[in-house]
Amino acid sequence: MEDKSNFVEYHVPCESCGSSDARSINDDGSSYCFACENYFPPDSEDIIINKKREGEPMQVTQRQQPQNISDFGYHTGVSSSITDRGINEDACKTFGVKIIRDNKGVIQKHIYPYYDDRGTMIGTKTRYVSTKQFSIIGSTTNAGLFGQQLFNGGKYITITEGEIDALSVYQMLGNKYPVVSIKNGVASAIKDIKKSYTWLDKFENIVINFDNDDIGREASKKVAELFSPAKAKIVKLPEEYKDANDMLRAKKYDKYVKSWWNAPVHAPDGIIKGSSLLDEVLEPVVKSTTDYGWKGLDELTYGIRSGELVTFTAGTGLGKTSVIKELVYHIFKTTDKNIGMIMLEESPEITALDIMGVEANLPLRRPDIVLSKEDKIEYFNKTVGSDRFYFYNHFGSNSVDNIISRVRYMAKALDCKFIMLDHISMVVSSQEYGDERKGLDEIMTKLRTLVQETDMALMIVSHLKRPDGKGHEEGAVTSLSQLRGSGSIAQLSDMVIGLERDAQNDDEVIRNTTSLRVLKNRFVGMTGPATYLFYDKDTGRLHETEKPTDNENADDKF
Repeated sequence: MEDKSNFVEYHVPCESCGSSDARSINDDGSSYCFACENYFPPDSEDIIINKKREGEPMQVTQRQQPQNISDFGYHTGVSSSITDRGINEDACKTFGVKIIRDNKGVIQKHIYPYYDDRGTMIGTKTRYVSTKQFSIIGSTTNAGLFGQQLFNGGKYITITEGEIDALSVYQMLGNKYPVVSIKNGVASAIKDIKKSYTWLDKFENIVINFDNDDIGREASKKVAELFSPAKAKIVKLPEEYKDANDMLRAKKYDKYVKSWWNAPVHAPDGIIKGSSLLDEVLEPVVKSTTDYGWKGLDELTYGIRSGELVTFTAGTGLGKTSVIKELVYHIFKTTDKNIGMIMLEESPEITALDIMGVEANLPLRRPDIVLSKEDKIEYFNKTVGSDRFYFYNHFGSNSVDNIISRVRYMAKALDCKFIMLDHISMVVSSQEYGDERKGLDEIMTKLRTLVQETDMALMIVSHLKRPDGKGHEEGAVTSLSQLRGSGSIAQLSDMVIGLERDAQNDDEVIRNTTSLRVLKNRFVGMTGPATYLFYDKDTGRLHETEKPTDNENADDKF
């Protein structure tokens, strides 16, 4: 039935899971979504057949768009126990679950409400007891997890694979701890969790209790790896029970509670035997994820790799942010990856305007540069309007933990493979540490761990200590010893790139030319002067150039 060999149209939105481009249309009018694994029969837009585990029946989902809340069908049910599943009335009332009985008192349907981020009910899911089918009235696309509206942070949150299991866990834990369920089964678990990532991250411990089979266990690992290693735990049920509701119906409350409390912190696989690496070491070394776009720098560094922490450093006011934005634009144009921007010294609007300016070859933040609204929209759509950029609007706390949380969210939930943090010194300056070195050590250690955990490429900006004698604004050479802190920036960075510019020189070319010097290179060890970038004030762009020679003292300044 799920013929995927005759597609005539690709990248179509999916109404089932909300994906903007995962659905493909067959020549017979049927379609298939590769995100949620739903099959849509020909000429039946209201019918969705959900793939289930092998051996289980298909589930048919009928979608309707209600005109008002009375159309959800929710008011037709009553809050009562679900006797066939062992769920008591208190659990049902807490989660707002209702049931519908026939004229003989036999339960025919369970109705589960779904809410959006504002706490407004936007749809219901009805499960038909006899057929194990369900219908969605309204929409759950923009809803949170089942039960999410009831809780807001705390010590523990448990995530289950279905609504019945959520009610079961809540009941067996004595109605004491928050429990939620993913919306559409394990096929869309990651998508559901990412949508509610910020809400889930408020909890100290995230306990995952999916079905006790290979598919459920594999999905549990993938969800656990979205969060920090110390936070996610996976419940291991006794082998004879398929899920939490099995244990509830068997009245194994104590056994479940023990399994829940004993859930170990998820430890990702990673220890391997050296002799198993032969195939890997015979493969060609991957040069990079992408390059920097400047030939001289790429010749020393071999480009940018995932899982790498790169530090750009210079004196105050020497163009570090301009270099970062030029690099960001190059990454945007040469990859298809998402990019996160945490720019703590400027607003997202200014950052966006500068990136648009690189595309336009105009310094758009300058008041004398006037563009039409249509031109601005064009440059916006070509860059930051592409849905590949994410900005941190730093109106709140810039504490170390808050910044680490935002970096993790960008990497894990938003799939940002390149993230810029400008600048790390500003994070530390907002803290109440005994000294700056302690703060830098803390955030660098956490960032280093996060880079390894997420396999992103993180580029940070750091200020330098003022050298003795000639200052950096006069072209002083940078060195690792001038990095702030106790040495953690130098120690924990994979690559350190120093920027040098004689910003006070009388010669305009020298004054506007920045030297890039590789101070540390963990990848291949090559360091030293790399290249020179000239700032064109008319276009606002940085262009690779030769070392300036039109001043007799130029050699002393670079």
